[in-house]
Amino acid sequence: MQVKIVNHSGLPHPAYETPHAAGMDVRAMLNAPLILRPMQRALVPTGLYIELPVGYEAQIRPRSGLAAKYGISILNSPGTIDADYRGEIKVILINLSDSDFEIKHGDRIAQMVIATHERAEWVSVESLSETQRGDGGFGHTGKH
Repeated sequence: MQVKIVNHSGLPHPAYETPHAAGMDVRAMLNAPLILRPMQRALVPTGLYIELPVGYEAQIRPRSGLAAKYGISILNSPGTIDADYRGEIKVILINLSDSDFEIKHGDRIAQMVIATHERAEWVSVESLSETQRGDGGFGHTGKH
């Protein structure tokens, strides 16, 4: 599948790091290092603009290494880029740790997954089919 991209970052295009990876690493485009203080969030530019085919979306997800090692995540995870969006891709990072975290130009800050999606058409009905689960939710099956 080909996706049109405009890259103003001066950095490589998003890329899959292994042959079977679902996500491509996305990098920060910064003029100067950015310090994220504990519980602070920032909208980090990437310099990337894409044109997805209709029926596809791009999901911006946290990088597991940043989350596990440093407590850095994406506030609206996953962020969704619709096929009709033409603006710059920006990533809302948040520092959930108790230490400052520095982001530099070119740092890998997120991953992008391109996925198909369906459009739903609502059908009004008086009742829904029965299932074993029923209306159980939010931990109804227990701790384990």
